[in-house]
Amino acid sequence: MKEVLVIFYSQTGQLADIVNNIVSTVKDEQINFTHHEIRLKKPFTFPWKDEDFMGAFPDSFLQIPHEINDPSPEILNKKYDLVILGHQVWYLTPSIPLNSFLKSEAAKKLLNETPVVTVIGARNMWYQAQEKLKRLLVNCNAKLVGNIALTDRNINNISVLTIEYWMMTGKKDRMWGFLPKPGVSDKDIEEAAKFGTPIKEALLKSNFRNLQEKLLKLGAVNVKIALAMTDKRGNVIFSKWAALITKKSKAGEESRKRWLRYFKRYLQFAIWIIAPLVFVVFLLTYIPLYGKLQKDKKYYSSVDLHK
Repeated sequence: MKEVLVIFYSQTGQLADIVNNIVSTVKDEQINFTHHEIRLKKPFTFPWKDEDFMGAFPDSFLQIPHEINDPSPEILNKKYDLVILGHQVWYLTPSIPLNSFLKSEAAKKLLNETPVVTVIGARNMWYQAQEKLKRLLVNCNAKLVGNIALTDRNINNISVLTIEYWMMTGKKDRMWGFLPKPGVSDKDIEEAAKFGTPIKEALLKSNFRNLQEKLLKLGAVNVKIALAMTDKRGNVIFSKWAALITKKSKAGEESRKRWLRYFKRYLQFAIWIIAPLVFVVFLLTYIPLYGKLQKDKKYYSSVDLHK
């Protein structure tokens, strides 16, 4: 009997649906499933309040763990043949709940010498978040064997509007009655079930060597290299903002709130002004950098980790 542990944090329920659809086609009489939903001792509310949404930035980006509820002894005292790990991206970084779990002693025990398939549900920029997640998995002595990344297919600025609408209202419908629905499409969520077949095959054979290649053939990852470049540059800027806000927070709550407001204004400027300029630069340098960009695209599609 193969033992599979499914771990996830899903604030809106979207990621839970994706993971459950994948698991539905992994199920087999030879496979036993255990589920663990990550829960914070002080949970984030949904829909978000604007102040809480912005306030999550420093801890999220700096990967500062929050207190979580540990898995039950029944979960902790079992050895698993595979872990399916669902994660969201907050501020170009794995979400606070997932980061908190992966830095816990429970994660180190559960993931030690265990194959892991990651399942991402994100707006669009997940590349650097996955790099950070890879390092967290290395720290847990886990082996990343597969990655599935499902994203909002709408253009960047449209998805910014619709995702913010969803996060602040809790409504996953058409903003203003005509914009596309936010998040991963219903079709992509439903069709995520197709990824379960190669995962089950690899699990039953205890051979995950070529799993990512098989997942890629099914469309598990679609690397948009312009967004990957924006993501990388965004991380550089975010690191400065996160450090600055943390420093200013020592002066008190009012100082923290003031600098978070400044960051919000910068974020709006970056999304609507800087990001389009970065895309123009990308277009202008595409041919000279074609070879490097193709290598980057291949890398982000893989489960490898730059040394």
